[in-house]
Amino acid sequence: MAPEAAVPPEARRRAGRLREELHHANYLYHVLDAPELSDDAYDRLLRELEELEARHPRLRTKDSPTRTVGARGAAFFRKWRHHTPMLSLQDAFDLAEVDQFFARVERLLPEVRDFVSELKIDGLAISLTYEAGRLTRAATRGDGVTGEDVTANVRTLQDVPAELSPTGPVRLPPLVEVRGEVYLPRSAFLRLNEAQDAAGQPPYANPRNAAAGSLRQQDPRVTAARGLRTWTYQVDPPPDGVETQSAALHALRTLGLPVEPHSARVSDAAQAHAQIARWHEARHGLDYDTDGLVIKVDRLRDRAELGAVSRHPRWAIAYKFPPEASVTQVVAIDVHIGRTGVATPVAQLRPVAVAGSTVQHATLHNEDEVARKDVRVGDTVRVHKAGDVIPEIEQVLLELRPAGAAPFRMPERCPECDHELVREAGEVARRCPNPLCPAQRREHLLHLVGRDGFDIRGLGPSVVDQLLSRQLVRDPSDLFRLGAADLAGLDGFAERSARQLAAAIGNRRRVELARFLTALGIRHVGTHTARLLAQHFGTLERIRRAGAEALAQVPGVGPVVGPAVALFLSGEGATLVDSLLGAGVEPVEAAVTSGPWRGRSVVLTGTLVAMTRAEAESRIAALGGTAASSVSRKTAFVVAGANPGTKRERAGRLGVPILDEEAFRDALAHPDRPLASEGAAGEE
Repeated sequence: MAPEAAVPPEARRRAGRLREELHHANYLYHVLDAPELSDDAYDRLLRELEELEARHPRLRTKDSPTRTVGARGAAFFRKWRHHTPMLSLQDAFDLAEVDQFFARVERLLPEVRDFVSELKIDGLAISLTYEAGRLTRAATRGDGVTGEDVTANVRTLQDVPAELSPTGPVRLPPLVEVRGEVYLPRSAFLRLNEAQDAAGQPPYANPRNAAAGSLRQQDPRVTAARGLRTWTYQVDPPPDGVETQSAALHALRTLGLPVEPHSARVSDAAQAHAQIARWHEARHGLDYDTDGLVIKVDRLRDRAELGAVSRHPRWAIAYKFPPEASVTQVVAIDVHIGRTGVATPVAQLRPVAVAGSTVQHATLHNEDEVARKDVRVGDTVRVHKAGDVIPEIEQVLLELRPAGAAPFRMPERCPECDHELVREAGEVARRCPNPLCPAQRREHLLHLVGRDGFDIRGLGPSVVDQLLSRQLVRDPSDLFRLGAADLAGLDGFAERSARQLAAAIGNRRRVELARFLTALGIRHVGTHTARLLAQHFGTLERIRRAGAEALAQVPGVGPVVGPAVALFLSGEGATLVDSLLGAGVEPVEAAVTSGPWRGRSVVLTGTLVAMTRAEAESRIAALGGTAASSVSRKTAFVVAGANPGTKRERAGRLGVPILDEEAFRDALAHPDRPLASEGAAGEE
């Protein structure tokens, strides 16, 4: 080991600076879910620190980012100490390092011949503890030793079973820890950012950030609405008879846990290279992000013998796909007006290939984001796809900035209708408040006929532009009055294609209620919320009659969205709905959620011990009931946990049945059994 005096001062300063930057980056990434460094940039800094510490071992500190995992959690989550540390995997950035991994394993254990390759999911690491087959704890990685208790939120994820169901020869130990990755599908990521834009909120940078932010919500109902999914890959201790990783993956599937389906057996470095080459391109066709491929020793006994070094196990390596970014130039910054009036700056780029497609523009989200990145016309920029989906400017190459490039200034007036743009308190976006703005009319019409709305094939942007410019459509309902003769005069349409489009429009006059609600473009209402409303009320007329409070009480809707729906349907939206109905549009009645508690309103108050409030609300909804927020004479019963509030007192005054937690659990177990005092009270 080199003596302390032999460490050059500049190396000591650089190591200290790298530790500081990496600790800060870990905090932003793992705690705030707001990273400022790309994965590529973080990996470069970490690799530089590793090399410095290798040359000068005295620089290595106990809390060095090269020896720790993640970061300490946020203060509002309880801490949970993992049964065994959640180590991170050693990264490989080129095929030579993969070869070195195979050579190292062969040197330590020459008899090892079986390995497994698995896609490396770009999400949030999670640990699930099952006792006697029931989920009792879910925790994030945290610093690898202690994570954050997110049990209430994980219970809302549909693909994480509350109870394991061993079948066949699988026999579980009394306590097992299952590890995996929580992720947000790309399709859900796009819908989430559309909702963020519509609400005037900043968009998420990529699916991984969105997944982390969604899982670490203080309100589990927010988590439940985001569409998170899970892949699991490890169970410890393994069930009886499970001796390999391949068998462990099969056992996880048998237990009812989700397992990513593209694992493969490999026997040497050459076969690992082939898997890497295959997935380098094929991963773009998946609906979830993968940032690499993990190679693991298959036999669990061999893993135990190989052990771990520092924060990495010796029996696995994670090959990281190289970052896919390209360099191009900003030729203009335009302002796009969306269907809700949000003004979004968009960078027009010299066409460049990124992640398998040609990119010509990149959203800049809002004026604050433009200022933060300081993007200017004429700048040379690095462009990547956030989550392999949305083109985004990653970095401005300041050394290539042309002289005289001026900072971007958001216009004060709408570029489409010249109305003043306004920025409401608490919002990051400016909006055009003019409901007659032609850009909003166009975007609203495209939304209405789009895939999540009426889904009318053949009505793309160019056709919609012609319909508007020729004043064939002034109101969305005009679409359903068009005939083949009207369409035959459009550019690119012959008699046959005009008949086909007219038929396509006519066939969509009968439309599912959830699609109809989505198509209306109600603020905060996407496909998920529309489906909840349709399933709860069944018909459009019932939804229109429901007030803000009744709408807000629908599980998954809540106090922000409910009033927004009521305001829309009683205000400007009423005219739109009536005009569509008058044009022959018929929203098809939806099947109302059924169950023995259908029509019952249940109010929860106080703290429950055996289940979270979110789990209780989910159990009520599964039986067809509604978890309401206020007590009235119409309330079926009130569940009073520890330290109940005034709702219990109000229930007593109104003669509403009150159940303690034990009686509530009994009612859940026997939902068809009537309560002794239920139905005694009349309407308020």
